[in-house]
Amino acid sequence: MSAPTPETAENSDRARTSLEALRTEIAKAVVGQDPAVTGLVVALLCRGHVLLEGVPGVAKTLLVRALAASLELDTKRVQFTPDLMPSDVTGSLVYDTHTSEFSFQQGPVFTNLLLADEINRTPPKTQSSLLEAMEERQVTVDGTPRPLPEPFLVAATQNPVEYEGTYPLPEAQLDRFLLKLTVPLPSREDEINVLTRHAEGFNPRDLAAAGVRPVAGAADLAAARAAVAKVSVSAEIAGYVVDICRATRESPSLTLGASPRGATALLSTARAWAWLTGRDYVIPDDVKALALPTLRHRIQLRPEAEMEGVTADSVITAILAHVPVPR
Repeated sequence: MSAPTPETAENSDRARTSLEALRTEIAKAVVGQDPAVTGLVVALLCRGHVLLEGVPGVAKTLLVRALAASLELDTKRVQFTPDLMPSDVTGSLVYDTHTSEFSFQQGPVFTNLLLADEINRTPPKTQSSLLEAMEERQVTVDGTPRPLPEPFLVAATQNPVEYEGTYPLPEAQLDRFLLKLTVPLPSREDEINVLTRHAEGFNPRDLAAAGVRPVAGAADLAAARAAVAKVSVSAEIAGYVVDICRATRESPSLTLGASPRGATALLSTARAWAWLTGRDYVIPDDVKALALPTLRHRIQLRPEAEMEGVTADSVITAILAHVPVPR
């Protein structure tokens, strides 16, 4: 691989600074949740989509809204409800009485950043309206494909599936998400910080008043993605990623392991993380750092393992401990 020119290196550093500045802006609205913030930045770099899962009230929606406020991109929000129809997301043909013709009216999916709030509170029929958009970056209505804006990212939130009124996402829908990020309850110190902010007048519905401002745009994302594409991957690292994913397919605790798409996703997120940390090559620790959020939603536990308290994260962690690490 040829050495980067000074101009290329400067553009890469400038893009990295812009992406890192997102953390500072988001922190003005959300306390803690650093892994979730990192995951959102990685997804931006990989042109991927993110699913954030957590109990109500842990700032999942606020986190995505803060990200949107930190980006110079068009953003829209869809509140997923049981009565939401697919056309409410994608758009539909509308009859114009003046021209006596049908015209296409775009749905909220035609944006750069789509906040799909509480996505698992709508039936699978409506959830599936995002399948084509997330995979092919287009929407087909009445046989006509319509491309979505670039960049395009879906950031979806959901409550745990055991909560009342939720519909589990189909496997095909889950596999469209690059990362599944868990948003836990805050620590005692962070929760005290949250209450202090509110006591001092913080209004989560007015992020501008909190000082959240755009610090990165489409040009910064394009430069960052170009830099990530130049991060080198050795044959040993590629083999390590494949070995991890193949081990999930052989695990006695699982009925479904990670597919080749999962392996591709893990390599992609590891490259993005390597670039964010200032390297132009991937090391095993990069793979380990992104293995859980990249693979946890791509595997299925056996019912008996689930009854014994085994979790997707514990299976992946055990696999990481046993798969030989390349030197």
